[in-house]
Amino acid sequence: MSRVSVFSSPLLLGFEGLERMLDRAAKTSGDGYPPYNIERLVGANGTSEVLRITLAVAGFREDELDVTLEEGQLVVRGRQVDDEERVYIHRGIAARQFQRAFVLADGIEVAGASLENGLLSIDLVRHEPERVIQKIDIKSNGA
Repeated sequence: MSRVSVFSSPLLLGFEGLERMLDRAAKTSGDGYPPYNIERLVGANGTSEVLRITLAVAGFREDELDVTLEEGQLVVRGRQVDDEERVYIHRGIAARQFQRAFVLADGIEVAGASLENGLLSIDLVRHEPERVIQKIDIKSNGA
């Protein structure tokens, strides 16, 4: 059974990549861990938009976190190793792994990441695209 897509319209040419991006976004983990915020910040020069993703990663050290950009997806992974020498009477804070993915639009760049007080902040920048108008000459076939 084939799937009918809104992008199969003959008026939408070259949007196959957008369809794949939407499919990837739909497949991202529905797990609520770790919780995160996304905020819009004021750009320094006014010509770019800055977004900040902040993930609550309490208990993770910098070397236990991995932030990568994979085919237009920002992927954040955390992996903690259990300390075998500790003996717990009660264990309410689990050492667990996670993976959280964010699909980025074209033109969004990762400006950097920082870890402070259990919060991992990743700054993204979207530069305002230059508006281009191009005149297309029409050629005649024949006389």
